Amino acid sequence: MTIELINTGSELMLGRVLNTHQQWICRTLADRGRVVDRQVAISDAPEILVGAVRDALGRSDWVITTGGLGPTCDDRTRELVAGLLGRTLVHHPEVEAAIRAWFESRHRPVPQRTRVESLVPEGAEVLTNRHGTAPGLAIWLDPNPFRPGGTASWLVMLPGPPRELRPMFLEEVLPRMSARFPIRDGFACRTLKTTGLGESYMEERLEAPLRDLVEGGMDLGFCARTGEVDVRFVARGDTAVEVVTEAERRTRATVGEHIFGVEDDTLEQVLVREFTLRGLTLGLAESCTGGHIANRVTDIPGASAVLKAGVVSYSNASKASILGVDEQLLAVHGAVSEPVARAMAEGVRRVTGADYGLSITGIAGPDGEVPGKPVGTVFMAVAGPGGTEVVRHQNVFDRQTFKYVTAQQAMALLLRLAKISGTVQAEGRS
Repeated sequence: MTIELINTGSELMLGRVLNTHQQWICRTLADRGRVVDRQVAISDAPEILVGAVRDALGRSDWVITTGGLGPTCDDRTRELVAGLLGRTLVHHPEVEAAIRAWFESRHRPVPQRTRVESLVPEGAEVLTNRHGTAPGLAIWLDPNPFRPGGTASWLVMLPGPPRELRPMFLEEVLPRMSARFPIRDGFACRTLKTTGLGESYMEERLEAPLRDLVEGGMDLGFCARTGEVDVRFVARGDTAVEVVTEAERRTRATVGEHIFGVEDDTLEQVLVREFTLRGLTLGLAESCTGGHIANRVTDIPGASAVLKAGVVSYSNASKASILGVDEQLLAVHGAVSEPVARAMAEGVRRVTGADYGLSITGIAGPDGEVPGKPVGTVFMAVAGPGGTEVVRHQNVFDRQTFKYVTAQQAMALLLRLAKISGTVQAEGRS
């Protein structure tokens, strides 16, 4: 199956918006054994859009467009595609009712202009949008007038906002794709999420254990991102699932202490999910991260069952008055020190009554360096049923990256000490 992706939007051409659709759609398809053959980003100019869709339909089994389905004057994808195909735009009362319900549920008036989103090219299938108003559209062209011999093609049009496009792609498009274009050969792909070990070190550790599987045709890939590294296995053929399962088993046996999740897991998702399953609770005492961990944890649904409280004890006075840190410790060792990190973790555990207390204190920079404690110095501590452990790191980054990396390290430490790290298992995918 040949696949072509067309991302529309003049804002892409002006550099005002980053094109994340290309990466996300291509990765989502590749993880399922589908590879995009061609991708283009184009402006909203009618002649360019029509030409790009016509050309793509002339050579591809499946054409995906993104953007241009909204209610404004520059959203013209449905209109231009309908004209290209010689189809009439038909009003769908069900779509209009869904749009009206979306606005009414938010106690907002319905703009008259949104009615255009209920116009659907004749014969198109409507894809439900649960996170916005513009529905997606799918058209099966059989015969395809632009392709030699009339070979059939599938045209899918998706809205531009990622929070609308991604759920629609996963829930509406992929099931239809699997039914219409089933994969004939065996395929398996799995991604392990790791932290605490750099990309090159991870490859060195896994080279020998996975050598025979790679030589046998398995693809092994690494993707480094801030504070973590993805390890990806891809195999094809009748034994694809078995090969990927064995690769995962060997990887867990080799670097299991660095594995925190699978596929698209984040540390905060794993923390909330696994703490909830185990009935564990957490109290946070953050200084240099300024509540960054609390913010990430509370982004996850169900966090209220896990997080008792988060304290941003930025000043020495708050460390003493709220967490009960001995002022003598602060005077003798300084706020950025092992004894203070320990006292903060134990204090927040005591104050909140949580099973685990997690604390962070450090020097984010660019100022604040003291003898023996350069910029980037950070202490983090976890107090739990088995005692308290303190770890020191040197994170020399800009302030935003410092916060993110430090939060990654702290959550990974918490999961390890709670004996959760490396235990999350992946489900097979074929």
